[in-house]
Amino acid sequence: MPDEKFTRCPGCSTVYRVTLEQLALRDGQVRCGHCLTIFDGNAQMISLAPRVGIPTEPDQLALGPPTVTLRSARALDPPPPDMPAPQREPSFRRELDAEPAAESAQRTSDKKSRRAARVRRRLYAATIPVLALLLIGQVVFHYRDALAARWPVAKPALAKMCAAAGCAIRPLRDVTGLAIDASDLQADPAHRGLLILTATIRNRATTPLAYPYLELTLTDANDQLVVRRALAPAEYASGTVEIANGIPANGEVLVKLFIDASTTTQAGYRLYLFYV
Repeated sequence: MPDEKFTRCPGCSTVYRVTLEQLALRDGQVRCGHCLTIFDGNAQMISLAPRVGIPTEPDQLALGPPTVTLRSARALDPPPPDMPAPQREPSFRRELDAEPAAESAQRTSDKKSRRAARVRRRLYAATIPVLALLLIGQVVFHYRDALAARWPVAKPALAKMCAAAGCAIRPLRDVTGLAIDASDLQADPAHRGLLILTATIRNRATTPLAYPYLELTLTDANDQLVVRRALAPAEYASGTVEIANGIPANGEVLVKLFIDASTTTQAGYRLYLFYV
C-alpha cells in the first residue's frame, strides 16, 4: 500500500501502521491501544525503510514493542468521555509544586514552634526572679520580728518595709524565754479583803521579748479553782514602762498588784505566763 505510514506512541514506543485517510478521520489524533496515551499521529511519524550505506541491522528504538495493526488496536477510536487524556507533565509539575509548598508550610510551622519556645523561655526567665522575690518578701514579712531581734542592723530597713506595708516591728513572742523568778500573795493588813500580789518576770533570752499575759488563779484549801483572772501587760506593768519595746534581754519586770478578794475565800494561788 503506497500510502502506508508508521507512527510511534511517545508513551510506550509502540509502532502503528496507519494511512493518511485514517489519520484524517480524527485530525491526526491517535490513542495507543497499549498504554492509552493520546498523541498526534502526524507529529510522531517514523520511517522504517533501511538507510543506504548503513548496515541494515534493526533499529530497536524505531521498532519498539511488537507492532500491532491499527484496526485491531482500535487506535483511532475516540476515548471514553469520562477518560481525560493523560497529562503526565502537568501532574508531575503539580507534585513538584506541592512538595515545596509542604516543605514551606513545615518550615513555617517549625519557625512558629521555635518562636513560641523562645517566648516561653523568656517568660520563665522573667517570672522566676519575680516569684523568688515575692517568696523572699513573704518570708521577711512573716519573720520580721525575729529578723529584727537577731540582726538589729536590719531593723531600720524592716521598719521602712513595715511603714510601706502597714505593719510594725514587735518584740519576739517566746514564752520559753520567760520565767517567774519569785512571787507572793499576802493579805493587806490595812484593808480587809484586799490581797497584794508581788512577782518578778525575768527574760532569760538574749533578745528582747514581748510582755506576756499574766494569769492569776486563786484556789481553795483543796487546790480547787475559786477564781481565775488574766491580766494584760498594761494592767500589771508600771506606767513608766515602754510595753511596745518588750522586756529587755536578760532583764526583769517587777509586778505589784492589789486584788479585791472580799467576796471570795482562797487558800492558795497559781501564776501562769502566756501569749495570745
